[in-house]
Amino acid sequence: MATSSSPGTPGDPPAGGLVTVDAPDDPRLSDYTGLTDVELRRRREPAEGLFIAEGEKVIRRARQAGYAMRSMLLSAKWIDVMRDVIDEVPAPVYAVSPDLAERVTGYHVHRGALASMQRKPLPRPEDLLATARRVVIMESVNDHTNIGAIFRSAAALGMDAVLLSPDCADPLYRRSVKVSMGAVFAVPYARLESWPQGLETVRDAGFPLLALTPDEKAVPIDTATRRCGDRAALLLGAEGSGLSTRALRAADEWVRIPMAHGVDSLNVGAAAAVAFYAVARQSD
Repeated sequence: MATSSSPGTPGDPPAGGLVTVDAPDDPRLSDYTGLTDVELRRRREPAEGLFIAEGEKVIRRARQAGYAMRSMLLSAKWIDVMRDVIDEVPAPVYAVSPDLAERVTGYHVHRGALASMQRKPLPRPEDLLATARRVVIMESVNDHTNIGAIFRSAAALGMDAVLLSPDCADPLYRRSVKVSMGAVFAVPYARLESWPQGLETVRDAGFPLLALTPDEKAVPIDTATRRCGDRAALLLGAEGSGLSTRALRAADEWVRIPMAHGVDSLNVGAAAAVAFYAVARQSD
């Protein structure tokens, strides 16, 4: 077992094995610094080709999905739990105290296990559409909790692919990954390069575009999905503002979830789950 308490050289190639680190400014921990600084991490992680997986289950699901591990950051009690992963991966594993983990990341890492993972190149929307039947399209969904919740429902209810408008939040941001419980690794996704012009790519692939909206003029979603048959693409907008006028105009049909007791709409995460169930039930 390798141990060390001195800073490494940033340019050193990564090596496997367990390494004890006791300095918060150790450059080997740079992937994990400032995890609560949302703007910093939004810029840094895609640019550097990394994302952070938090918790044992999420780390294991990321590996099962084929993401390569750059390193792990573990507190002492998680070393035995993650021993099989430590033994299998060539990446370094940094053992730190809970206090040091908090100083590096900016928060109390109560799950005790973090991993820096290497991103994969995103597929082209056309490639996803070629094999999908049930597609989710998000416009301007920039709340990471909602992104994670929508991916979790998409995976659980059998949606085949997710397409994102250019301004949607990063599904691999730590909060999104955590809320989804790793479901962001289970459903392939891509970004449309333009909006709403990119929706023509979906329509050209044979998908009717269904815009989910609480507007009373919209058709009940069960009625619309029965007409769609085997293929459907469901458009979801951001919490509060919903779909833009441009997206609504680009859709083939407006659909709604019928409400009771004077409730006018659902949170986008809850609405997505209901809508996904309706789409999946009709196309199975």
